[in-house]
Amino acid sequence: MEEQNSAPLGATTDRLQDQASVPFARRTLLRLGAVGAAGAGITTAGAFVGPSLARRGLLNPDGVFSAAGTALGDTLFYVEAFPTSPLILEPFKDRLSIPKALEPEPESSYLSWTDTPGPGDGRQNSMRNERHQKWPNEISYPDPLVYKIELLVRGHSFTTSKVLPITRDGLPAKSFDADGKIYREGEERTLPVSTIYGFNGTFPGPMINAEYGKPVLIRFINSLDENPFNLDRQDFGAPDASFLTHLHNAHTAPESDGNPHYSMVMGPKKVGYETGTWVDNLYLNWPAGHDDREKQSFFWFHDHRMDHTGANVYKGMVGLYPIYDPKNGMDMGDERRGLRLPGVRKDHSDGSFDVDYDIPLAFFDARLDDGVTVHQDIHDGEGDYPDAHNPSTHPEWWGKTFFKHFPNHGFVGDIFTVNGTAFPVMEVKRRKYRFRFLDASVARIYDFQLMSSTQGPKSAVSLGYKDEDLQGQYRIEDGQQCMKFTQIASDGGLLPFPIERDNFELWPAKRREVVIDFTRYQDGTPTTKGDVVYLTNVMKMPDGRMWSKSNRFSPDPRYKVPVLKFVIGDLAEDNSQIPQQMRALPPLPSSWKSMMDNRSIFEVQRGGAGGEVEWLINGQPFTPDTVAASLKNPSGKRPLAIQKKGSFNLWEIRNGGGGWVHPFHLHMEEHRTVMRNGKDVTQRPDAGHPDDISREDLVALDPGESVIIYRGFRDFVGPYVAHCHNLAHEDHAMMFGWAISP
Repeated sequence: MEEQNSAPLGATTDRLQDQASVPFARRTLLRLGAVGAAGAGITTAGAFVGPSLARRGLLNPDGVFSAAGTALGDTLFYVEAFPTSPLILEPFKDRLSIPKALEPEPESSYLSWTDTPGPGDGRQNSMRNERHQKWPNEISYPDPLVYKIELLVRGHSFTTSKVLPITRDGLPAKSFDADGKIYREGEERTLPVSTIYGFNGTFPGPMINAEYGKPVLIRFINSLDENPFNLDRQDFGAPDASFLTHLHNAHTAPESDGNPHYSMVMGPKKVGYETGTWVDNLYLNWPAGHDDREKQSFFWFHDHRMDHTGANVYKGMVGLYPIYDPKNGMDMGDERRGLRLPGVRKDHSDGSFDVDYDIPLAFFDARLDDGVTVHQDIHDGEGDYPDAHNPSTHPEWWGKTFFKHFPNHGFVGDIFTVNGTAFPVMEVKRRKYRFRFLDASVARIYDFQLMSSTQGPKSAVSLGYKDEDLQGQYRIEDGQQCMKFTQIASDGGLLPFPIERDNFELWPAKRREVVIDFTRYQDGTPTTKGDVVYLTNVMKMPDGRMWSKSNRFSPDPRYKVPVLKFVIGDLAEDNSQIPQQMRALPPLPSSWKSMMDNRSIFEVQRGGAGGEVEWLINGQPFTPDTVAASLKNPSGKRPLAIQKKGSFNLWEIRNGGGGWVHPFHLHMEEHRTVMRNGKDVTQRPDAGHPDDISREDLVALDPGESVIIYRGFRDFVGPYVAHCHNLAHEDHAMMFGWAISP
C-alpha cells in the first residue's frame, strides 16, 4: 500500500485555518484510550480486543476467546449469531402507512422562540459556535419555511398480527416477556412495541414536501434524555443519545449537512448534538451551480452520528423529503401541468402540500429478539450500555428489535418492512401511480418485481426452509411477473427519458422512482377490481457481504418474497401521462478523458487490524481532522482530497476485493459515472448497473469493481465526507474526509 499523506481540514478555509489541528483518534480510542498495551490486547489474529472482555472471563491469557466467546478467526469479536424472528401469522393484514406532509411552524410561533432562526454568528445551533454559510437572501430566495422536529423516545409496532415464536429450524420455540414469564412452545403471542429514537417519535419520521426555490429550515431538538413511557432503551443507539442529521444528498453547506465529524472539527470537540441541544439545518433547495439540470426529486434525512450511524438509523432515525420543481410547472405534483407525472396536488394555507397518487416507500429490514441469543458486541463494554450486562441473553427483550453494532459483513434482518409496517397491503385505484422507493436498511440490497400468484403467500417454514432461508418469512413460489415498472428517476432526480424495467435493484440509501399503471397487465389484459399484485423481492442476500452465490442474472427461482400487496380497486380519473423526455443531463466536457491521468483514487477494503478499524479507505481509517490522500494516479501524483470551489474533477472509487459489495456515497453533489471496469459507460451503461447513465450520489461497487466518476464542487466551502453506506462498514472506519477550499 502506498504511504499516505493527509492534511488538516483546518487548511481548507480561512476560518478553519485559525483553528488548531487537534489529533482525533479512531472509534476505539474514544472509549478505550490509545491503541496498544495500555488500551487493548492485540491477538495473534491481529484483532483489537478491549480489556473489559478479559476482565469478564471471555479471554484466555493468550488473548483468544474462551468457550464463552469465540475463536478470533476472521477477526470476530463475539459470537456472530442472530435470532430468528417470530413468524408473523397474518401477513398483509395491516394497511400501508402513507405519510402526510409535515406542517411548518407559524411565524408567530418561531419568532417567539428564545433563539430565533436567522443569519448571523452563533445562530445556527445551541452551542452558538456556527453561522449559516449562505442565507436565502444571498441567492435572491425568500426566507425559509421553518419546521420543528424533535428526537423522541417512543414505541413502535411493526405488525398487529399474532406471531409464532420459532427456532432457526422453523420449530415452535419458547418465548418470554418483560416480567420474566416463560411461554410454552407453540403459544401464539402479540409482539411488544420496540423502542425507537424517532424524528417526532415516529418511524419513519415525518415527511416534508419541499420545492426548489423555497428554502426550508428545520430545527432539530434532542429530547432523547426524556423517556415519558419508561421504555427499555436496550443496548444499541448512540450511548450518549447524541445525533446528527444528514439530508441525503441535498446540496447543502457543511454546517447543515450532518457531516459525522463536523462538530469535532469545528469545536467544541463533540461527536454529535447531545441531549438538550438543538441545531438549525438550512436546506436552500437550490440546485448546484444554479443549474436546473442539477435538480433532484427525492431526498431522505437520517442520523449520521459518527460510530453509531447504523445503530441510530436502525433505531428509527429516518425521515422523508420529496422535492418538487415548480418552474414552468415541470414537476410540481400536478398531473395536469408540466411533465404530467402522476400526482394530484392539494395545497394548504400553511405553505405545505400533499400529493395524492405520489407515494414514498421506505424499505427496512429488522430482526426481533428471541430471548435466547447472546448479546455480545465490542460496544457492550463497561459504560456504553450499563443496563445491558452483556454478554448475556435478554429474555425481557423478546419480540423487540435486535441489533449488533459490529457484524463483520453488515447487519441484515429477516423481516422486511415498508414505511414501518411488515407485510402491508395497499388498495390502489385503477390508474397510474408514482412510487418513490428508498432503501433505508443498514446493509440489505433488494431486487424488485411485480408478480401475480395463484396460490398466494406461504410461510417459508411451511415450505421446509430453515436458517438463513427463513429470511423474508413468506414466499410466492408460483409468482410470475405480471407488470412492468416505468422508471422516471434515480438518486440524482429525473432521468432524461423514462426506462421500462422488468425489475430493478435498490441498494442501501439509493432512491428509485417508478410509475406503475394499475389499469392493465404487461400482456395488455385489463385489470379488474379485487385483483392482487405483489411487490416482490427476488434478491437473496443471506448476510451483508453481498447477494447469494447465484448472481443477479440467475437468481434463485424459488426466492420470491412478497413485500407489499397491492389490491386493485375502482377506476379513478387519471390525467397523468408518461412523458417521452424529462430532464436533460448536465453535459460532460468533451475533454473529460484528458483528466484521467490526474484523477484522485480511493480504494475501499477490509482492514487487517480488525475491530473498530475493520474497514479502510486507501489503507487508512477515518480521522475527523484530516482530508484523505489519493493513491498514486497515473501522473505519479497523490493529491489530497481538497477541491477548489467551482472546480470539477474525476474520482476513481475502487473495490479492494474480498467478495464484498459496497454502496459508496459521496456527500454534497451528484456525479456522473463515466467508466466502470475500464469501459466508457457514458453512452451504454454496464448491464448490471443501468442507472450509470443518470446522475447519482452513490456508487454501487460489485466485488472487485472500479468506477470513475465526474463530479463538481460548487457554491460552498468547508469539510465533507464520503463513505460506504453499508452502515456497519461506515461505523468501522470506511469513510474519508474531503473538503472544498476557496
